[in-house]
This record gives sequence, structure tokens and C-alpha cells, in this order.
Amino acid sequence: MSRPIRNLPTEQALPHFVECARRMLDPATPEPLRRELEPQLLRLLPVVQALGLFELFEVRDPALAALLRDEMATLRGLYAAA
Repeated sequence: MSRPIRNLPTEQALPHFVECARRMLDPATPEPLRRELEPQLLRLLPVVQALGLFELFEVRDPALAALLRDEMATLRGLYAAA
């Protein structure tokens, strides 16, 4: 099973984000686990974005890239409205 991200130290955000992404992209990962990993991945997105991950690396999987792009756009909208 996946680890909960509650109280996850900042220095562990990037490795956990990568682990979630890899497991989500692994064809052997059961769908129920993918559904469990997705919100964890999205909760870590602001931290890894602030660390500059997407300035250095590009997500090559089209579906994962679209998911992250949509979430980043939603977050930008929330921050702009605040």
C-alpha cells in the first residue's frame, strides 16, 4: 500500500512525489491503488513545484502531464482569487 503523506517532511516530498508518479504509471499497479496515489501526488504538487522540479524536468507521459497541468492551473486560480 502507499504511505500517507500527512506530516511528511518537506525534504521527503520530492522522493514521495516521484514514487507516486512511477507507481501510477506502472501498468502492474492495480486501479484502486492508482486512485489512492493520485490525491497524494496532487497534494505534493505545490511543494515540488516550489522546489523547481518542472523547471528542470518535463513529464513525458501525456496523461500524467495533463493531470499535473490541470491541477497547477487550478492552484493558480485559487491563489489569484485569494
